[in-house]
Amino acid sequence: MTDRTSFNASEITFDVIIIGAGINGAGIARDAAMRGLKVLLLDKGDIGSGTSSWSTRLIHGGLRYLEHGEFGLVRESLREREVLLTIAPHLVRPLPIVIPIYENARRGLWTIRTGMIAYDALSLGKTLPRHRILSRAEALQQEPGLNPEGLNGAAVYYDAQVEFAERLVLENVLSATAHGAIALTYARVTDFLFADGAIPGVNFTNELNEEKLSARARIIVNAAGPWVDRVLGQSAASSPRLIGGTKGSHIIVASFPGAPSRALYTEAETDRRPFFIIPWNGQYLIGTTDVRYNDDLDRVQIDPDEIDYLLRETNRLFPHANLTREGILYTYSGVRPLPFTEDKNERSITRRHFIREHPRWQNVLSIVGGKLTTYRSLAEQAVDLIVKKLGRGPSECTTAKVPLPGAGPDLNTIEREFKESGTFSPLVSERLVRIYGTRATELCELVSQDASLGETFNREGDAIAAEVVFSFTQEMAATLADCLLRRTMVGLNPSRGVGDDLAAAQIALKHLGWSESRAQDELENYRKEVQRQG
Repeated sequence: MTDRTSFNASEITFDVIIIGAGINGAGIARDAAMRGLKVLLLDKGDIGSGTSSWSTRLIHGGLRYLEHGEFGLVRESLREREVLLTIAPHLVRPLPIVIPIYENARRGLWTIRTGMIAYDALSLGKTLPRHRILSRAEALQQEPGLNPEGLNGAAVYYDAQVEFAERLVLENVLSATAHGAIALTYARVTDFLFADGAIPGVNFTNELNEEKLSARARIIVNAAGPWVDRVLGQSAASSPRLIGGTKGSHIIVASFPGAPSRALYTEAETDRRPFFIIPWNGQYLIGTTDVRYNDDLDRVQIDPDEIDYLLRETNRLFPHANLTREGILYTYSGVRPLPFTEDKNERSITRRHFIREHPRWQNVLSIVGGKLTTYRSLAEQAVDLIVKKLGRGPSECTTAKVPLPGAGPDLNTIEREFKESGTFSPLVSERLVRIYGTRATELCELVSQDASLGETFNREGDAIAAEVVFSFTQEMAATLADCLLRRTMVGLNPSRGVGDDLAAAQIALKHLGWSESRAQDELENYRKEVQRQG
């Protein structure tokens, strides 16, 4: 963990500065640090606080990419899905998905069956079950809430879910820092340094105290997601537009009449676009939309017509649901950092990633595109290129073999022993292991030192006070929002942590030395962030 007060970036020449601590930047930082490079990771906000936390939270092979002939991307995605199931089994878990097949749909029974066969063929050696085709009767028996009108049957296949994508990003950063990387959050890059056709460093501002800082490196990686062009715009030199992002929005609802027991992947009647209805975090996640976006990247919100679209399509598929706006618990929206194009509709824009070199600046790379599923292979490709540019000899990438911090080789044993120990209630034990994996034992150690840290503080009664302390002392949280939204995950519960934030602030007052004024400021800022997100 990096202590800002003892760190002077200007005294170090790094091998690589990475701008952006989303999943791509975090993955690159981890790989580079594990290969022995000196790494500085900067983000204008918190770790994983941008696009990475606004996805549909799937680790998937890209079934729909088959329609666009992107077989290479599907193979890569399926391979990386297997890797993540191995190196992060506490965060990435198998997910059965049902595709109902209706008359007059653009994708009929034979199209779906052909796609399923191809999907299985491209993932030879996978650990997940193969697909199955269900008859109409079998589909209704397994998912009785489905609209029976025009239903011909269904397909069932497996992908994977990363329930808390925020923690997947975090654990990559924790691994990077454990291997010597320095990571600074709330560090906004303001401009570049220039010298002889290269950019030898950056100036940045500590957003928490307005301190002006600078750092130098031999390679600069712009992994700012949808903000890539904005970062390049600070160079005072024109460059072609790289990002043409589209907005994806989701609604979160409680269980509803007829709600599916498994995830559903279906076709919207309105525009024939596929969307998901997924059991998630004790709620249902419904999305996503796909619309062009050219507005404020720091104020991305769902539009009324997107809400109507998702409600209408869900109610059509589940006639007894009767979902309304009043039943929405909250929403979230993000912008996909897709390659810029003027002549393609949203659905046909490639989901492949690109590592752009800049002829104008010999040592700058920009990351375009990318997704949760393939972040690790993107990082491997980027670091291979970085190593080459640095003039180093070939170095082995080990990120596909080394587990992330919460996924030690004894995860199953620790999970069983943890639950059998009786230290916490079954509800608390299950949740701690689901979020922290093997690192849940570190929370036990905190509680053994102070029993009051074992008390629950949220209305669901499954989050303990030690988690608040742990998020600030061991997981780089800098604000209450970091703690609740991207560490303890309490802020993603139905209440969005409103009310629980008061209890968390009191824990910080008692155990972290917060002043009353800081606690009040943190509460106000947290409520504003939650309200802004919807």
